[in-house]
Amino acid sequence: MENADLIRKLNVKRNRARLGGGDRSIEAQHKKGKLTARERLKILLDPDSFEEFDAFVIHRSQDFGMDAKHAFGDGVVVGFGTIDGRIVYVYAQDFTVSGGSLGKAHAQKICKIMDMAMKVGAPVIGLADSGGARVQEGIDALAGYGDIFMRNVSASGVIPQISAIMGPCAGGAVYSPAITDFVLMNRQTSYMFVTGPKVVKTVLNEDVTTEELGGAVVHASRSGVAQFIAETEQDTLLQVRDLLGYIPSNNMEEPPYVVPRDVADRRCEEFNSIIPENPNTPYDVLDIVRRVADDNVFLEVSQEFAKNLVVGFARMNGHPVGIVANQPNYVAGVLDIDSSVKGARFVRFCDAFNIPLLFFEDVPGFLPGTTQEHGGIIRNGAKLLYAIAEATVPKITVILRKAYGGAYIVMNSRHLRADVVYAWPTAEIAVMGAAGAAEIIFRREAAHTDDPDKFMAEKEEEYQDRFSNPYRAAEQGYIEDVMEPATTRIRLIRSLEMLSGKRDTNPPRKHGNMPL
Repeated sequence: MENADLIRKLNVKRNRARLGGGDRSIEAQHKKGKLTARERLKILLDPDSFEEFDAFVIHRSQDFGMDAKHAFGDGVVVGFGTIDGRIVYVYAQDFTVSGGSLGKAHAQKICKIMDMAMKVGAPVIGLADSGGARVQEGIDALAGYGDIFMRNVSASGVIPQISAIMGPCAGGAVYSPAITDFVLMNRQTSYMFVTGPKVVKTVLNEDVTTEELGGAVVHASRSGVAQFIAETEQDTLLQVRDLLGYIPSNNMEEPPYVVPRDVADRRCEEFNSIIPENPNTPYDVLDIVRRVADDNVFLEVSQEFAKNLVVGFARMNGHPVGIVANQPNYVAGVLDIDSSVKGARFVRFCDAFNIPLLFFEDVPGFLPGTTQEHGGIIRNGAKLLYAIAEATVPKITVILRKAYGGAYIVMNSRHLRADVVYAWPTAEIAVMGAAGAAEIIFRREAAHTDDPDKFMAEKEEEYQDRFSNPYRAAEQGYIEDVMEPATTRIRLIRSLEMLSGKRDTNPPRKHGNMPL
């Protein structure tokens, strides 16, 4: 056979592989409002940067008529490309081939690029669109999932792992995204659940739609499984690109620096009057977070989940930072079960990938009540404490207003190895609010006075003057300085530069026993 014939044969096979399940299946995918695997990769990656591996792989199953059903690629497109010039490894499940179901060959393709990513030190991005395990392959399909899960765990904290749910993700398939660092979903085509609506109906006699059971809104706002939610598939893929801009390629690198357009010595004059005079009046902490960041840009993570704690990424003088902030605009910014878990996971990610942490504190305490106590606020609140104490990246806190009780300690206090703690003049650092403290200390004494209300008001003011301010903590060296709020950005950038060479370690051990 002549060379020209060989090339022609190669091109025929390659074109067949690129068609996946064929024109009819691609048309059906488009009718559902979904892109194909290759169309998604074209949006995700830099133009003409994708290099595909294993395009000609086929399954080896012989059971239940599978010996007559072969398609090149076996339902998943894998390879590498670049995002903003940085190498990333990708896999995109192809629903046009057997519903994107996972069999042995399909899993081996994914495992191959995960192994490569670990050797090279580059992120892995998975685009999930699969009906689940390929039933015809039996235990081989389950083994394939297990092999992927094992690699997810081995790669955790070594290379970034990002999962974008582009269609169904059900059964055992959900646990791979759950192990990865970030899960992204869109309102139009994404859903995840361990068991589908039909099984729920059969077992529990409960009627529920696919969207109600495991749609994007549910996982972004209630379960906390998804950290990002977008309107469309394209929006989701662009979010992945944006997110990667804040993250290093592996745990041995520093976060990607971008030459700043904003100035390092920019004052934020509005901060001098942003805290309400009434300590019980809410305000939006995002007004502070955004204004202190370069170009007022803040990429919020888990925006719809546990809104009493804000977490996300920003840049300070060009350098990425992770931000954790209590949100007084939502249930007074208290810490509860969901916000503690949300904060702990974000802090641990930043610590694993050398991203400095900034904390903006205004917390009246932990949420009381039987629901929280019985749900495990002690155990879950301890997760946030553990994560912050364990973190060795540069850690800076700004106490904006309330810093009460155990919550003061948990929000990156000096006692949990904070490197720098600043306070605004509006800060109240105390065991509790003045009214509650006065009630405990002077309740019996007040009962023996002529005017108990007047007496208690005086004692409340006395406690306020003595303890509900930043100066007692400053006297003890628990905070570095009480600063003018308008200088916050300037002071934070200077402190981050000072801490850029920080080296800290935890005691040698296999691993700690986090209160999971």
